[in-house]
Amino acid sequence: MATGRTHRPATRSRGIPEATVARLPLYLRALTALSERSVPTVSSEELAAAAGVNSAKLRKDFSYLGSYGTRGVGYDVEYLVYQISRELGLTQDWPVVIVGIGNLGAALANYGGFASRGFRVAALIDADPAMAGKPVAGIPVQHSDDLEKIIQDNGVSIGVIATPAGAAQPVCDRLVAAGVTSILNFAPTVLTVPDGVDVRKVDLSIELQILAFHEQRKAGEEAAAHTDGSGPAAVTRPGSDDSADQGPDGDVPAVMPA
Repeated sequence: MATGRTHRPATRSRGIPEATVARLPLYLRALTALSERSVPTVSSEELAAAAGVNSAKLRKDFSYLGSYGTRGVGYDVEYLVYQISRELGLTQDWPVVIVGIGNLGAALANYGGFASRGFRVAALIDADPAMAGKPVAGIPVQHSDDLEKIIQDNGVSIGVIATPAGAAQPVCDRLVAAGVTSILNFAPTVLTVPDGVDVRKVDLSIELQILAFHEQRKAGEEAAAHTDGSGPAAVTRPGSDDSADQGPDGDVPAVMPA
């Protein structure tokens, strides 16, 4: 089986936009669910609804893959699963290291979805000497002193950082120097990397803050719906009037993690 270090996905060389690449996993998840139910074909409207996008955007995305479906029939589910998996590089073996085996790192190590999606946890690494040798998800934790050797021995090109914020950048620098070219960052900090290194940031607190914004907005709308129009709403929350933050069409600008 090919390894991640010698074979990279072809999406960039084929000119597939990053926005389309970001939606491919959504399509794959919906298609996999259909495949598990033995559904042979799916229309663009049905698949778009399952993936949470509009059908015109889906058809445009699939045109970059060279898939146009069959009029009156739709898309072949199994073929699309293979095609998107191949485009995302999931038909290969991607060895991954997780650095920082605290509560979050241990939870990631125990996540069963990695292997089924083409990712193999090759090593768990932590700076605490007391953690060395302890098994987590059946994998013995290794000390961070051996990080570079672990990367080289396993041909790792993808690293996951689950350390405290203060340790994240030094760990990132060591991963990059050892040959890692893609990083998934769970630490609550922004990482600086050289050109040619991709970083995806997952910040759970930011996602919760975005949800809090929407909850506050809904509470304001509910309060406004119960007022008699002669005075302020009976129940308000600070900042519930968000009209100043709306765009020209009344839409709230999208908020994305850094």
